Amino acid sequence: MDFFTHFLVPYIILFALKSKNKLEGAFGGISIDLDTIFIAWIGFLVPYLFVFSHRGITHSFIFAAITSSLFLYVISRRSINGFIGKIIRRDISVEFNLKTVGIAYFGAITHLFLDFLTSKGVPLLYPFTLQRFSAEIYYYIDVTAAVIALVVLLILYLRLDMKYKKAAMVIFMIILVSFGGIRAYEKNLALDENPVSGNFVYSAAYPTADMFTWTVVQSDSSNSTYYSFRYNTLDKERSDVKRVQSLTVNGGTVQSAQEAVDKAEGLPEIRNFRWDAYDPCINASYNGKEWKLTYFDVTDDGYRSNNITVTL
Repeated sequence: MDFFTHFLVPYIILFALKSKNKLEGAFGGISIDLDTIFIAWIGFLVPYLFVFSHRGITHSFIFAAITSSLFLYVISRRSINGFIGKIIRRDISVEFNLKTVGIAYFGAITHLFLDFLTSKGVPLLYPFTLQRFSAEIYYYIDVTAAVIALVVLLILYLRLDMKYKKAAMVIFMIILVSFGGIRAYEKNLALDENPVSGNFVYSAAYPTADMFTWTVVQSDSSNSTYYSFRYNTLDKERSDVKRVQSLTVNGGTVQSAQEAVDKAEGLPEIRNFRWDAYDPCINASYNGKEWKLTYFDVTDDGYRSNNITVTL
């Protein structure tokens, strides 16, 4: 989800609950996305620490509590919120105590839930497991929802009558929930209209920027063969149809290629790729001296790098 939505959702919920600490919750809602500034460079410089990336370590139940508390402490300092307040010409003073720390964590939890609804999801149970959890309903960022969220933030910023602000918040929540409901329905429709057949026994649908277009991937029981396509639930048409093998070998034996793959699996860049991929496949090519392994994802959503090559 986008930055504005992560701020608004906890703010609106706390507003509806008549809480005096709406800003604490809103700041908690955006706190864990500051990993793009303070943490992501670590994973970039040190590949083994790829969990230090956006939607990485901070996007778990445990570290979200730590991150939101630290951010609330910093933003609660008078020198900090006073400086920001002068720039935006609004009072953003917040309190730092046990109650507000809990409210900030509530904001972080809403952030985790919203990101759970999106592509690839988040590692909610890290450090116990690196597994990402995702409902795969929303695309990474829904542009329409982001624009509406920004408009609502501007309405809240302006000195307007409270009735207009309340109306804007209600409309935003209705739209956000409605978009989620439509996407969930369309996802099930894409799966129902494309049942598995033949050797394929498993099917999944992944969101795209268009709520009516889904990337459908079907696989056999051993995940050795994938069949994927884009499916539009409005016109009932398939596009970008492809059928790929999880391992394709050229110039060498399958056994030798598998041995090269086994070695590559321990490389941090490959572990990182698999962590980000839906259904990773490998093109293995042998030139008589070394293996060239190109890892790619069956689904190419254009949001992240879709392939990586290593030589062994």
